[in-house]
Amino acid sequence: QVQLVESGGGLVQAGGSLRLSCAASGRTFSDYAMGWFRQAPGKERTVVVAISRRGGTTYYANSVKGRFTISMDNAKNTVYLQMDSLKPEDTAVYYCAATSVALGLRADEYRYWGQGTQVTVSA
Repeated sequence: QVQLVESGGGLVQAGGSLRLSCAASGRTFSDYAMGWFRQAPGKERTVVVAISRRGGTTYYANSVKGRFTISMDNAKNTVYLQMDSLKPEDTAVYYCAATSVALGLRADEYRYWGQGTQVTVSA
């Protein structure tokens, strides 16, 4: 079992930055691969960034490459999503998730989910 709690969302102007945090309790990050997903109203939940256990491999969706960066602090059991050069189309609820799959790219591969945090980017 692992519990995930996201924080750091908010309202920002286009071109601005936000850093999301996902704090885990229960088992440690070394037991899971992690992912950040987002879901806009009326759209599917899709992967933004995924990272393998211990952080050896990462995946970035094309839409965020060069703008978003994932990092992990194993001592704090926390994963971060640094989001720079934000665009209005980045507006969504962002979810942190954990999976036993080596590098999960689909929502149905993830067993544990946080409650989500809203990110709104104004034009």
